[in-house]
Amino acid sequence: MSEALHTVLVTGAAGFVGSAVAARLAAMGHKVVGCDNFNDYYDPRLKHDRVAALLAPAGVPCLTVELSDNAQVVALFDQVKPTLVVHLAAQAGVRYSLKNPSAYVQSNLVAFGHMLEACRLHQVEHLLYASSSSVYGGNAKVPFSEDDVTDAPVSLYAATKKANELMAHSYSHLYRLPATGLRFFTVYGPWGRPDMAYFSFTQKMLKGETIPVFAEGQLRRDFTYIDDIVEGVVRLLFKPRPDTGEAPHWVFNIGNNEPVKVLDFIETLEKVLGVKAQLDFQPMQPGDVAATHADTSKLKNWVGYQPSTSLEAGLTQFRQWYNPWSTIPPA
Repeated sequence: MSEALHTVLVTGAAGFVGSAVAARLAAMGHKVVGCDNFNDYYDPRLKHDRVAALLAPAGVPCLTVELSDNAQVVALFDQVKPTLVVHLAAQAGVRYSLKNPSAYVQSNLVAFGHMLEACRLHQVEHLLYASSSSVYGGNAKVPFSEDDVTDAPVSLYAATKKANELMAHSYSHLYRLPATGLRFFTVYGPWGRPDMAYFSFTQKMLKGETIPVFAEGQLRRDFTYIDDIVEGVVRLLFKPRPDTGEAPHWVFNIGNNEPVKVLDFIETLEKVLGVKAQLDFQPMQPGDVAATHADTSKLKNWVGYQPSTSLEAGLTQFRQWYNPWSTIPPA
């Protein structure tokens, strides 16, 4: 697929990954239009700040659209007429899915169905969409491979992401819609989400507050730096699965392939921030999994790329962004 002259729709463009991907695609010369519903799952100020700092300078508009409303999706596609779609809008978070399941049904199932139908009707050349490492559930085999069975999700969030993969496969089979699912592994970095551990830990540690540490800090996560994620996303966007008779759909792990124990992660964060953490050990939470570990060989074989940013280097970049951002008073 040629990388020239594409019109790319990026959903969730005010989000962490979405804003970074949209800015990168615009820098490559593509016409990029973003959309977001700017909900209050976390402080919308951060979403608007991303738009102002990352999208506006790149000339990327970010429209306010609710994708669970099909009429708004139809109007969006009629206006943008995208040739490529990067669908990153979703209700995120494992623990929040225990508190507000309806948000996941609307944002991750209903909205995704509307997006698939719009991509079909507009004959989009490639749909790249966000899945999650959570689809592996309590898989005891590590590292996680795309060929592993993923039929036992341990949270509603994970179940919706697995459903997205199945829905995309059906559209790909029926309508030859090229589609690629991305199983993200614990993305972190500047402009990240405040509900993620590294962000909330930083906030609390700098204030001298205790941080909750689940399962005695023995959980292991495959932390993946945002720039590594963006590079993988962009490379995959322009290289869909060929239609050779089977459904032109598949999924990829995007992770660092180096899981880190949470206690070791906290040690690294202490070093980067220059403060000692006060730990509040708590039991493992419902919906959590003991470990995530990405086998990234499929990604490397297909697009010649594998994430490489070390945890200390990535957290240092986050700290350098966080210190000035956190001192800016709300508008």
